[in-house]
Amino acid sequence: MRTNLSVEEALEAVLEAAQGELSVEELPLKEAFGRVLAEDLASLVDHPDQDDTAIDGYACRAEDTLGASPEAPVRLRVIGEAPAGRPFPGEVGKGEAVAVYTGAPIPKGADAVVRVEDTRREGEEVLLFAPASPKDIRPKGDDLRRGEVYLRRGDLLTPGRLGLAAAMGHPRLRVFRRPRVGILSTGDEVVEPGEPLPFGGVYNSNAYSLLGLVLEAGGEPVLLGKVPDDPEAVLARLGEAGPLDLLLTSGGVSMGEYDVVRKVLERHGEVVFWKVRQQPGGPLLFARLGGLPVLGLPGNPVSSMVTFFLYGRPFLFRLLKRTEPPYGRLRARALTPFKGAKGRKVFRRGVLSVAEKTVRSTGNQSSGVLRSMAFGNALVVLPPDQDAREGEEVEVIPLTFVP
Repeated sequence: MRTNLSVEEALEAVLEAAQGELSVEELPLKEAFGRVLAEDLASLVDHPDQDDTAIDGYACRAEDTLGASPEAPVRLRVIGEAPAGRPFPGEVGKGEAVAVYTGAPIPKGADAVVRVEDTRREGEEVLLFAPASPKDIRPKGDDLRRGEVYLRRGDLLTPGRLGLAAAMGHPRLRVFRRPRVGILSTGDEVVEPGEPLPFGGVYNSNAYSLLGLVLEAGGEPVLLGKVPDDPEAVLARLGEAGPLDLLLTSGGVSMGEYDVVRKVLERHGEVVFWKVRQQPGGPLLFARLGGLPVLGLPGNPVSSMVTFFLYGRPFLFRLLKRTEPPYGRLRARALTPFKGAKGRKVFRRGVLSVAEKTVRSTGNQSSGVLRSMAFGNALVVLPPDQDAREGEEVEVIPLTFVP
């Protein structure tokens, strides 16, 4: 068992365990939002499938409209119209125009469009107060070309990408199944919300914070409830979990007599590492239990959330073959001081303004203050042994789950 790892060493060890290939399922478009593509996706069509108009106006020959102005309008004969989906069947000749509406194909013979705002209709004729231009004609295949790949394996299906898949002509999509992530809470003091809270008890907030984090990262959370500080109870509950791709335990990984998760994993599994030089979340444990990767998260609410975000989220992204990184980094000016820690990389909770590139502390940075994860939207990263003074530039990781 390795111990006292750096953040970078711990993340590397966790990602090494994200091996194998998730099974693939085929879903209708309406069920595919938020899923991850399991194959490259090429367009089945050209879009537009022929030159069309980007505006409402009149399609005509540009040479017939040269010099048109409010003082010297050009008069054309209107020979028909072309709404979207109903192409004009004829051909535009000299001195003629066709009324066209956004998305309509450009009629044969026309090579330019004049905006309806620059015209006035007079019966079977139209007056043009500006020359027609080709700039508002969208050429065939301007958006999509048949056979070209626009979405890649590992792409998350966002609203725009789901619409793009539909525009390419795909009624169903092959996606990776969601990784099943077990969430097990430990501790005699842990009580489910809604139950009477005994003296010294605490409500099981970690299970539900982690449930949200797993969902947001693309996984399928499996709530395993809570077990007392009893090794046999822990093993029995894990035996009832069914197939999992990752197990998250909350609490029981420190050095105390009642930290049973670590003891169970040491006796019945393989502990890859225990303890990381970071704050919060130093007692983090990573293990394998019968081939199942296990992230033993600390019991403090902030520590539990931060360590999942820094390690569990990248694990799921790697398993899902996601094309984008699990989180981003940027630089911002500190509006408040941030305290570092001796020998440890620190992740302080902050309120980030992306527009102003500034970040301020959420206040109390205790790992038991869950409010900081509810209203903070970023982690301020401090290297070991380093504080940040007000006005200094700091590294920031935006929290993807906070608006």
